[in-house]
Parts: sequence; C-alpha cells; structure tokens
Amino acid sequence: MLIGVLKSKIHCVTVTQAELDYVGSITIDEELMEAADLLENEQVHVLNKRNGERIITYVIKGERGSGTICLNGPAALKFKVGDVVIIISYTWLTPEEARNFKPKIVFPDTQTNRLLK
Repeated sequence: MLIGVLKSKIHCVTVTQAELDYVGSITIDEELMEAADLLENEQVHVLNKRNGERIITYVIKGERGSGTICLNGPAALKFKVGDVVIIISYTWLTPEEARNFKPKIVFPDTQTNRLLK
C-alpha cells in the first residue's frame, strides 16, 4: 500500500505574472524549484491565499534568480499579480518510508520571492 504525503512546499510567494494566452502551467524561478526539490513538468497544487482558489498544474522552469512566479493559461483567471500563493507537491510512499520522510519546505521572502539567506 502507498500513501500520499507532502513532498515539498514553497510557502508564501507572490505572483509576478499571469499570462492567459499560454498553454498552461506555473513558471517558477529555477532557484526556488531546486530549493523545494521540484522538477520541470512535475505536478503541483497552487493555493491562492487571497481567494481560496486551488489548482493542479505542472511546473515550467523560470529564469534563475528572477523571482518569477507566473500562472499561465486558464489559471491566470483565478490568480492575479500580487496574490500570495503556496505551491505544494506530493509523493507516494509506503507507510514505512513515510514515517522517516522529511519534506522540503521553503520560506522565501514574500516581497522578492528570493531565498532567505
């Protein structure tokens, strides 16, 4: 049996762009992706703290150090520039693996979306 557990989380970053005319996904600064152990094309849940919206999409690698958090495609209708979001990924583990698993949780600067030193 496998259970779904939190794999990683980028807690409270600010949306810098919302591009409706795009195929879909969320573009995330590569530095944040690495810190949270997210891979390009990995499925993520994005939670909007302003309005409670929650979407499921996939990650596109953004320019390293840019602070980019861009909701693309239809998600741009539910998120706007300036919204604070939480980005979460999950993994499937056996109960034995899950007991010792430690998720990657990143708390960047909400104003710049850059990693705190």
